[in-house]
Amino acid sequence: MGQAFFVTGTDTEIGKTTIAAGLLRAARQRGLSTAAAKPVASGCERTAAGLRNEDALALLGECSLPLRYEQVNPIAFEPPIAPHLAAREAGVALTVEALAEPVRAVLALGADFTLVEGAGGWRVPLAGSASLSDLPIALGLPVILVVGVRLGCINHALLSAEAIRRDGLELAGWVANLVDPQTSRLEDNLATLGERLPAPCLGHVPRLPGADAGAVAACLDLAALLP
Repeated sequence: MGQAFFVTGTDTEIGKTTIAAGLLRAARQRGLSTAAAKPVASGCERTAAGLRNEDALALLGECSLPLRYEQVNPIAFEPPIAPHLAAREAGVALTVEALAEPVRAVLALGADFTLVEGAGGWRVPLAGSASLSDLPIALGLPVILVVGVRLGCINHALLSAEAIRRDGLELAGWVANLVDPQTSRLEDNLATLGERLPAPCLGHVPRLPGADAGAVAACLDLAALLP
């Protein structure tokens, strides 16, 4: 059975997909088979084939197994708003089980390295009182935290890590994604994150033009994730 992880972030728009695609590419470069899922995505575009999400397509492009788009992104919404609001407008019940079932199907394919990417941060709402964090809990997945490095990121990262561990899940690793390269005292901030986050750092990713998965993969080290 391969390794599988849930990828979350300290906020929205901090490069979760960029890092996830880089992790998948790094796994492929090690000769591992790869699969991915982004079970819910909003901000999708209408195409002749149906709604398509840019992030889900990026993940699909790094899957070595022959997955269909609908397997990677089973629930897609057009409005670029919070998924629970988009689901409410579309009359869709966005429950944990509705997300877990298609993800289990991807996990059952048995890729050596599988990533399940969330939407936004750890406590993104679903239907009723559920949160997206209930999905990795239901699946028992260890978590990779993408830290969008900018002013305030230390607090966001530590609170996210605290919530992940309080929910009974393993924080398997974290990645520093330098979304604001002008961050004051950058090295000091990175050092503080390294000292206080209770998991290995998988890499520091600078601001890259185009955010090519190969360039991101070159900044990452999967050793701490693999047996």
